[in-house]
Amino acid sequence: MNTPKRFLVISRRPPYGSSHARDALDTALTTAVFEQPVSMLFLDDGVYQLLQSQEPAAIQQKNLGATLSALPMYDIDQLYACNCAMHNRGLVAEDCLLPVQLLDEDGIAQLIRSHDVVMSF
Repeated sequence: MNTPKRFLVISRRPPYGSSHARDALDTALTTAVFEQPVSMLFLDDGVYQLLQSQEPAAIQQKNLGATLSALPMYDIDQLYACNCAMHNRGLVAEDCLLPVQLLDEDGIAQLIRSHDVVMSF
């Protein structure tokens, strides 16, 4: 029997303005459907995806927060965010739609090393 590989999906882009954020979420959800363990790491402007109050209707976009809320239903509950990116944008963990673990640079490096497959969007 094959041992499942551990997947890490890194999302670095803001939630709207391109398809990168949605592509990252779709990849995570699709991977989880095949019963592979998936973690997500939000870096740079990707931390904006985690915000509770998103109002994309003004720019005629679908709310990415609804998709993000579905992650736990797919057993994707290992969510991480860069502490520095959050701090630089004036965000705290309580601003997030889902519980996230904040990591420093060393923690991020260790997280990446602990996964078999790393995909960055």
